[in-house]
Amino acid sequence: MTAASPDPWALFGTGLRGVLVTMKRDGRPQLSNVGYLYDPATRTALISVTDDRAKTRNLRRDPRASLHVSTPDLGAYAVGEGVVELGAVALEPHDATVGRLVDHYRALQGEHSDWDEFRVAMVQERRLLLRLPLTRVYGWDGS
Repeated sequence: MTAASPDPWALFGTGLRGVLVTMKRDGRPQLSNVGYLYDPATRTALISVTDDRAKTRNLRRDPRASLHVSTPDLGAYAVGEGVVELGAVALEPHDATVGRLVDHYRALQGEHSDWDEFRVAMVQERRLLLRLPLTRVYGWDGS
């Protein structure tokens, strides 16, 4: 984006869906559609993942990641890069991790129809939250 272009950081705050990019063992990218929350004050994305998926295994080996976001019409995009911090895996329906996953879900989706069921599912799926502090951004503003 050029000096006269809109702030590329701002695009992260306009949506809740993006593509998380991690690195496979052989060096090729692994792309995953994700829901995310973005805190503009800290330039950090928060993403719920499962412990046994490829993206999480990739990040345990190499914590570098990118998050690609775009406008709904694909007229502009931004890619933020950073080093992921993986949280604790949900182990009990009322542990701190599940509490944070409840807050995350509420912010993305609103109220759940059955929070007890949700809490059990977070443990069964071995969910955790990853934090991605974005330290570099690039993109295109559509012009």
